[in-house]
Amino acid sequence: MQSLQDITESETAVVPFSSPRSPDAGEILVLGLGNDILTDDAIGLNVVRQLRESLADNDRIDVCETMEMGLALLDFIVGYRAVVIVDSIQTGQSPAGTIHEVDAAGLKQLTVRTPHFLGVGETLALGRQLGLAMPQEVRILAVEVEDPFTLGTEMTPALQRAIPAVLMRTRQMLRELSDHVPSCHAFATSPEG
Repeated sequence: MQSLQDITESETAVVPFSSPRSPDAGEILVLGLGNDILTDDAIGLNVVRQLRESLADNDRIDVCETMEMGLALLDFIVGYRAVVIVDSIQTGQSPAGTIHEVDAAGLKQLTVRTPHFLGVGETLALGRQLGLAMPQEVRILAVEVEDPFTLGTEMTPALQRAIPAVLMRTRQMLRELSDHVPSCHAFATSPEG
């Protein structure tokens, strides 16, 4: 009769992590973070929902939204060359609607309230340690919010007014990334060569 240890050792297989990303996915991800039922915390979700239709024909850019944070973000970002994250932030030092731009290195200096940034820097570092295909560039558009804690599905008027500016800056950032993030198609070899 086999012991539990023998069964566990002989039948345990290590399954490598694989991203749920489809093989025909784009090279750049715009990821909206937030919570639909916490008033201003929904800014990232609302922005990407408005971007989704206008970017539907762009095969280099994928648009996604989630309420996840921390290590769960690995499922979304693995395999992309660049990621733009749109989320809320509350510094208390800027008017609601102000857009703060942060790169992955700048995350360590943030001492503000936003649950979604929790562990983003560590998640990127862990992914690299595990040998996963992590984005070469991560940019964050953090929109200053007035009220991210009250239950409700309507954002405050200040955040509603800020959406056009956030959309414009997100589109600009995506154009910049598209111009300098090499396309995976550029590395494909032709049948002749």
